[in-house]
Amino acid sequence: MSRQSNSLLAIAAVTLALIPAPALADTTPTPQAGKAATAKTAKPVDCAQVKCIALTFDDGPGKYAGKLLDTLKKYDAKVTFFLEGQYVKSRPSYVKRMAQEGHELGNHSYKHPKFTEIEPWAIRSEIQKTQDEIKKAAGVEPKILRPPYGLADLQVTEVAAEFDMPVVLWTAGSRDWDLKDVEAIKKQTLEVAAQDGIILMHDWVKQTVEAMPSIVKTLQSRGYHLVKVSDVVKKHELKPGDVFPLPQGWEN
Repeated sequence: MSRQSNSLLAIAAVTLALIPAPALADTTPTPQAGKAATAKTAKPVDCAQVKCIALTFDDGPGKYAGKLLDTLKKYDAKVTFFLEGQYVKSRPSYVKRMAQEGHELGNHSYKHPKFTEIEPWAIRSEIQKTQDEIKKAAGVEPKILRPPYGLADLQVTEVAAEFDMPVVLWTAGSRDWDLKDVEAIKKQTLEVAAQDGIILMHDWVKQTVEAMPSIVKTLQSRGYHLVKVSDVVKKHELKPGDVFPLPQGWEN
């Protein structure tokens, strides 16, 4: 797979308008967050051999992230969090816990601007500031980028390549930002669930977090392994600046 090389045409991966979470500081840790635990050494999952799905959470960490992490820990499920630097700064304890409990951290900008409408230096700043905040909070730096709103063009992919990051979008969405209803979010998520799927969700949506125990249990009962997005895309051998899944109209 190669990056689009013809123009700076901005292409949205989907038409969903992602609304960032309110910037309310919430640094109160959940009971588990105060423990000096280290990330579990989990047995690697081979998605070429088992049925995998990646749940991904954008715009966080939201104020309900602690409850979500409790659910994921209970059911031994792993997910990927695409974090905004501004919320990492206000809720660092959640980010530290995400890393400690073996979840994957991705970069989702600092303040959620449309990367296709700002200058390259501004994109670099958004990415770098978020890398710095995540490193400060969790001791690790993201290796994958998801641009706000899923918008990417040649300029965005070139900057992503400078940071040695592929751009990882999604195959389907939970529509949780719009539905705001536990049963509707559960129904939508289970309907779009597919092997090697990458599902877009948000941990700032209270109803999503409330729906997660049922969603996780149902997916696991259907034989799915809930894994990090890097496990799902591993077979594609993404290079810095590559985009996956490739938006319609982009070259293969």
